Amino acid sequence: MFATFFKELRDAKVPVTLKEYLTLLEALDAGVAGARVEDFYYLSRSALVKDERHLDRFDAVFGHVFKGLDLMSEAATAEIPEDWLRAVSHLYLTDEEKARIEELGGWDEIMETLRRRLAEQKERHQGGNKWIGTGGTSPFGAYGYNPAGVRIGQKESRHRRAIKVWDKREFKDLASDVELGVRNIKLALRRLRRFAREGAAEELDLDQTVRGTARKGYLDLALRPARRNTVKVLMFFDVGGSMDWHVRTAEELFSAARSEFKHLEYYYFHNCLYEGVWRDNARRWSETTPTWQVLNTYPADYKVIFVGDASMSPYEVTHVGGAVEHMNDEAGAAWLTRVTDIYPHAVWLNPVPEAHWSYTPSIGLIRRLMAGRMYPMTLAGLDEAIRELMR
Repeated sequence: MFATFFKELRDAKVPVTLKEYLTLLEALDAGVAGARVEDFYYLSRSALVKDERHLDRFDAVFGHVFKGLDLMSEAATAEIPEDWLRAVSHLYLTDEEKARIEELGGWDEIMETLRRRLAEQKERHQGGNKWIGTGGTSPFGAYGYNPAGVRIGQKESRHRRAIKVWDKREFKDLASDVELGVRNIKLALRRLRRFAREGAAEELDLDQTVRGTARKGYLDLALRPARRNTVKVLMFFDVGGSMDWHVRTAEELFSAARSEFKHLEYYYFHNCLYEGVWRDNARRWSETTPTWQVLNTYPADYKVIFVGDASMSPYEVTHVGGAVEHMNDEAGAAWLTRVTDIYPHAVWLNPVPEAHWSYTPSIGLIRRLMAGRMYPMTLAGLDEAIRELMR
């Protein structure tokens, strides 16, 4: 069964390795999961799932491979409110019929009856009031009615009254095309971090201390520089206009980046990069920073990330004087070209869905100026952008 589980996870495109599978088996041999299926579920999820976007696929495979295990594995000791003990139904029953059904009994009797039915029943059953099946008034199965039921194999609840449900999916599908939240952005940005030992020797090097002490015969303390995040990031955020629709996404990215990178510099621009950028939007007209000064301040080892919808008049990109708010002496394309010439690792993150990019000519223009390095603001898009920045 475990081999089937491993194979079906691979078939479902969950990137499970043989080493992770063997780790799970070792944990089972050591008795980590105990005898409860829930413990095994969390153990296998911890061992086999590396990225939360695969949780939904994992749940689907787990529910398929181990379907029904929890119905027999748990002792019926939970104190469950009586009004929860109602199953789902497509039937219309009178109050008198429902009252007769309630005479079946409580949780203990239901679970004991289920065990007997599982042992006795040999084939699928439809309707009726006894066997495990669909419809009818049996307390076991799907799409029937009983005030004290165990839901088995039903797609979803209707009255939310079943005692036991294995088919319930615990996680929202985190597919690669969903919008990003701060936590998901942090997980993606974390892959960009690089650490190195630099600065003064202020951290104890235990291995060298042990070796030196053993070799010299007396305590020989050895120090080393601390490990620090050495990735440096320069971000440019488009603000105003059509970007007002994407403020929350941009804020989440900015918040995540500030928490993940020690060396982070940022500036704002509107629509396209021109001769000036700013740090404070309230003072954008009085306290701007020349773009040339920014490009001469931060060296070429900085990773550059533009965040904007790239949606504007094409003239704002291609023509002198094309900017909507001022007379620009040079086209926006010239400034973007300078950035990509100076910084070999530069990407553009676009919150507009990629399927809509072809409808806006300016998006195509900026994408070409970025040498194709424009990515949608999704989990998959951010992953691709990070890989590009790591090259």
